[in-house]
Amino acid sequence: MNIRTLMVLIFTHIFVGAFGFVIGIYALPILIAPPSPSVAEIEEMSSKASYTAEFVRDLRGSDALHWGEGKVSIGNNYITLMGKLAPGPDYKLYLSKEFVETESEVEALKSSMLLVGDVKTFDNFFVDVPPNINVSQFNTVVIWCETFGEFITSAKYR
Repeated sequence: MNIRTLMVLIFTHIFVGAFGFVIGIYALPILIAPPSPSVAEIEEMSSKASYTAEFVRDLRGSDALHWGEGKVSIGNNYITLMGKLAPGPDYKLYLSKEFVETESEVEALKSSMLLVGDVKTFDNFFVDVPPNINVSQFNTVVIWCETFGEFITSAKYR
């Protein structure tokens, strides 16, 4: 085997391995996600909400791989989404006292934001609001990918 063939084989194997790794990072959260809550479940939980907002795709910090869209309902017991999120690992739902729409804005304010819980599904979701959290003390709901430090989406509800 000559050196050129060896180099081509090494390059193609590294490329295929890296491509498979990237596809795995994207696909794994989809494969291990629990079943999404039904529309009826989300509607029932949302009916008790104090606030509503809208996740939109065209925020400054959103892109083709990091986005959310749909109606967010914020209540004392649940925060729900009737809509979709781009799939990804380790999504967290935060409440913020200031509207944020980029990674740098989240990173600057993260110490003052309040972690509510994990987002485990990408088509509709609900997150339990712990009893010690008063949602009326905040005005923005934020979805953040903790593992990669990526802004996903946010919505101002007050």
